[in-house]
Amino acid sequence: MALTIHCNIVSAEQEIFSGLVELLVAAATEGDVGIGYGHAPFLSALKPGPVRVKKQSGDEEIFYVSGGYLEVQPESINVLADTALRADDMDEASAEAAKKEAEEALASQTGDGIDYSKAAARLAEAAAQLRTLQAIRKRAR
Repeated sequence: MALTIHCNIVSAEQEIFSGLVELLVAAATEGDVGIGYGHAPFLSALKPGPVRVKKQSGDEEIFYVSGGYLEVQPESINVLADTALRADDMDEASAEAAKKEAEEALASQTGDGIDYSKAAARLAEAAAQLRTLQAIRKRAR
């Protein structure tokens, strides 16, 4: 039996996951990180994208986070996200539509930096949601 550590994934609205995991893989600002039992204490900002969890049972589950923070303590891993969703609950058509809308908003910009920044952020979030859905498809194969 592999060694495990307690993991919590929470959003501003609710707790999404709480349980023992063998491994958590997330997109930190410094690059992808893998965290397991015995990892040194660690704190990092997260980029929007998938968070992959290998549970104690050996099953793997994928979540989407819109960004946030990853905190590793000796007894726990905590993912604190603005938005967190179970990837199975995501809708690919909605993510594609959001991406297209953000691309159109970027293309129609006339120089207002605030609108450009908002559109770029929406595009990055939609692209991250699509990457998460692609990770699910790879896992299903």
